Amino acid sequence: MVNKALSTMLQTDLNISGSGRTDTGVHCKQQFFHVDFESVLTEEDLRYKANAILPFDISINSVRKVKNESHARFDAISRSYEYHINTVKDPFARDLSYYFSNKLNIENMNAAAALLLGEKRDYESFSRVKTEVNNFECSISKAYWESTGDKLVFHITSNRFLRGMVRAIVGTLLDVGLGRRSIEDLNTILLNKNRRDAGRAAPAHGLYLTQVIYPENIYL
Repeated sequence: MVNKALSTMLQTDLNISGSGRTDTGVHCKQQFFHVDFESVLTEEDLRYKANAILPFDISINSVRKVKNESHARFDAISRSYEYHINTVKDPFARDLSYYFSNKLNIENMNAAAALLLGEKRDYESFSRVKTEVNNFECSISKAYWESTGDKLVFHITSNRFLRGMVRAIVGTLLDVGLGRRSIEDLNTILLNKNRRDAGRAAPAHGLYLTQVIYPENIYL
C-alpha cells in the first residue's frame, strides 16, 4: 500500500524497505521504512500528500531525511512488541486482542519471562523452522506481563526478533500460566534449540509492534 501510494504520488516506481516483517493480522503502532527518491517536496508535503492517498488504517506520521547509507532494517538498535489479551469477551476488541478466559498465574508467567533476558542468547526454539537467518542470537532486554483489570499485556524488547518469535514466546508463557509447563522448563526449551519443544504460536491479532529505535547519527 505504501509503495503504491508513494509511486503514484511521485510518478515513479519505488521500493520501500521496512524495519522488519510482521505476520498477517499483526498491528503496528510504530513502523519505519526508507526509500530513495528525488523530490522538490518538503518532508511535511510528502507526509500530507501520501496520507491523502493511503487508506484510513495506514498513517504516515513523520518524514525525515537520512544519510545515504542508512537502512531501516539493519540500522535499528531495538524493537519493542506488545501482546494484548482480554480475559473477558469484548466484541469491540475481537480483531485487536486475543480473548483468553482461562485462569492464569501471572506471577509464574513473569518468573518464566525473566529467564528469557540476556545478551546474544540463542532463541532458535522460538523461531519458525526453515527461516533464512545467519544466526538465532538476540539480546532481550525486557520481557514482562502487565495486568490491568480484564486485560493482560506482554511487553518485550530486543535488538532483533526471529520470525514468529514473539507469538511462540507468548504461547509458551501461557502454558506456564496454565500450569502445563514449569518455570524452569523455559531454560530447557532454550537449551534444546527445537521449535517443537516450545508452545504453540499465539494468534497474530493480539500482537503489536510498538517501537523501533535508531541511533541519532543516521539522520541528516
